[in-house]
Amino acid sequence: MKLKLTHKSPIVSYTLVALAISLIVNFSYMLLMVVNQSAEVRGGKEHKDHKPTVVVEGVLSVSVDGFGYLIDSSTGDSIYVERRSIGRLDLEDGDVLTIEAQRQHHRKGSHPIMSRLLVRNGKEFDYGSLYNSSDQWEVILFQILFYMVASLLLLLIMTVRRTGNNAVWTSVATRIIVALLITTVAYLLSPITFYHSGETKLVCQTDTMLDFVVMLKCLFMLAVVVLYSQIYVLIYQRQQILLENELLQNENLTTRYNMLVSQINPHFFFNSLNSLSMLVRDNDSKRALEYIDQLSYTFRYITQNGNNTELVSLAEELNFAEAYCYMFHIRYADKIFFDFEIDEQYKSYLLPALSLQPLIGNAVKHNAITSKNPLRVSIRTEGDCLVVSNPVRPLLEPQVGTGTGLENLASRYELMVGKNITIESSDEKFTVRLPLKKS
Repeated sequence: MKLKLTHKSPIVSYTLVALAISLIVNFSYMLLMVVNQSAEVRGGKEHKDHKPTVVVEGVLSVSVDGFGYLIDSSTGDSIYVERRSIGRLDLEDGDVLTIEAQRQHHRKGSHPIMSRLLVRNGKEFDYGSLYNSSDQWEVILFQILFYMVASLLLLLIMTVRRTGNNAVWTSVATRIIVALLITTVAYLLSPITFYHSGETKLVCQTDTMLDFVVMLKCLFMLAVVVLYSQIYVLIYQRQQILLENELLQNENLTTRYNMLVSQINPHFFFNSLNSLSMLVRDNDSKRALEYIDQLSYTFRYITQNGNNTELVSLAEELNFAEAYCYMFHIRYADKIFFDFEIDEQYKSYLLPALSLQPLIGNAVKHNAITSKNPLRVSIRTEGDCLVVSNPVRPLLEPQVGTGTGLENLASRYELMVGKNITIESSDEKFTVRLPLKKS
């Protein structure tokens, strides 16, 4: 059986959460004791302001269930002694006590109740001795460590998942049942400390095996762990959904980009073959060989960058553009010119590969090119934009364009750069602005 945590085994964060739960569980209980101690050390002054107290001397009688009564030696009346007072003050059956007692007016016919212990077996009782034991911090740290380990174990049970065909750990109900069993064991092994004597016992070692304070602590621990684990699982599932959506989006972008590039390759390939066939028909072997060299370079560039979703530098793209333009020089002789005006500081800027190919190709395809009226294409930088422009020279028989080249370029820019290209078209000039990305 192979187990793994839902989020890269965050043992450190689990430990911190378990420590926080343990501190809350123990601190709330210890704070209650401190409040009781302060009230008792003050000598019941606040009670004196509202309820009359009497000083009573008698012998303490402790029942089997832990409750006690003090028999007044002078009157024979019974004064009730709370169970928690007997345990905290470490009183025993038969102790001779001198106490302050208050009558509970809100309960008709009830016995007076001990509010403060004055003398025990002939010795004045010092409340400060209850909390001045040298082992006090050791006991507190022991309880904090115990509940921290129990909380950490519950967190692991509630957030661990099992890999494989058997998905038993994916059931919340199963996890809660296991957590309840662990909580029950933790309750039975929970330490109960008697601060006066310094004695520490487990719940299972006591006579009644029923302690409501410890039970509340364990149930609170379980409730917090279950709540935290469910919040944690929901956050983890949300992160998984976001991650899967991002992966799907990246795959979609890569697929769309590859489809766009695959549309460029056939277009460029057939145009190149037409130019080469023209040179072969003219029996110009020297220029044909040089053309083949340039064609080889351009195809190598397309092969290396056709499926590349990374941006390339402007310098690399210009090298390709110069080789591509050279083939048009061969094809059109002195009928076409390409003016490169590139600021050196922008050559390290980035743009999608093969951005210039469709712009140069469209300028040649959709404009009349003659000896008397040659076509001049400008490729220049204006700020952080690469600008490609050419005069509009309508053909006698205009070719109907599909718009694939510009659409592909605009789509690739939006996918890879996150910016849009700008197209400016008039009766005299056609301009495309390509934003460059700083490397």
